[in-house]
Amino acid sequence: MTVKLQGRPTVPRRLQLPGGISLRVERRALAVGLLLALAALALAVLLIGTGDFPIEPWDVVQSLLGNGTPANDFIVNDLRLPRVLVALLVGAALGMAGAVFQSVSRNPLGSPDLLGFGYGSAVGALVVIIVFGGGATAVAVGAVLGGLLAGLAVYLLAYQQGIQGYRLVLVGIGASAMLVAVIQYLLTKAQLVEATRAMVWLTGSLAGRDWAQVWPLLGLCAVLFPLVLGQGRALRMMEMGDDAAYALGVRVERTRLLLMLAAILLTTAASAAAGPISFVALAAPQLARRLTRSPGGNLLTAALMGSVLLLVSDWASQRAFGADQLPVGVVTGLVGGVYLLWLLATERKAGRI
Repeated sequence: MTVKLQGRPTVPRRLQLPGGISLRVERRALAVGLLLALAALALAVLLIGTGDFPIEPWDVVQSLLGNGTPANDFIVNDLRLPRVLVALLVGAALGMAGAVFQSVSRNPLGSPDLLGFGYGSAVGALVVIIVFGGGATAVAVGAVLGGLLAGLAVYLLAYQQGIQGYRLVLVGIGASAMLVAVIQYLLTKAQLVEATRAMVWLTGSLAGRDWAQVWPLLGLCAVLFPLVLGQGRALRMMEMGDDAAYALGVRVERTRLLLMLAAILLTTAASAAAGPISFVALAAPQLARRLTRSPGGNLLTAALMGSVLLLVSDWASQRAFGADQLPVGVVTGLVGGVYLLWLLATERKAGRI
């Protein structure tokens, strides 16, 4: 097999840390990550200042530092900051989860959106809303449990002496179709008030998010992000194939199961906090890889890209459509649908599908 390299290769730089530990850093990937982090911070400040009562970026920073006026402090810290933090965390969780699934399946279509995990969360949430009439906390728990059950079912159905990428994608697409049918059935059995509440949740929105959504999501990300990043080297080896990874000492099935479980938890937690936000998990890893021009999962860069995409989408949902604000899930769906068509055309042209 002949491999053609285009462009100038990225040369990793080795850093020597205390204790004799060395760390390989790719300069372009590091630069892209820093730029994305700065972009996310700038967009967060801009978004906090956006609303019916606009606040200048400098005044937003002053309020965040505790030096603002009482009115600005209330608007910034109590009303708008939780929404922006949820957007940052949800985008990062979806971006990292998408990077894991695309690396595990070795397929750019290996995204939670297409594998059915988001629909599993939706079924769990709708069962709580329509069947049990549960509150916000119960809906969040139902979304997490539904996503986990869907992930377990897809994994077991796709497992045949290991997990093969295209088989995982095909099983996920089939599971997605079945779960969509369940969602439609539940909506037909719902009363008007319950159906309206369910449709609002299914749209995916950051409106009305407060600290009750921030803290659980932040705690979960604080645990799962280091876990996934710690498996980054093994994940990169698994992209070369199971046999090569085994030869390099990677416990493939155990590592794959651990990473998939972490990615499913990230996906379901994001859905529990903001509803199903589509296509961020699909697009963020691909865009991150194109920017860094680096092989592997680009996990941290994908997470940062996910935050940037969701912040931009939330800003567009509030400002680009005049007085008629759209839920952020509508914006990501519109943009992501176009991106998916482009990705399918690119993969078809390359002969991969």
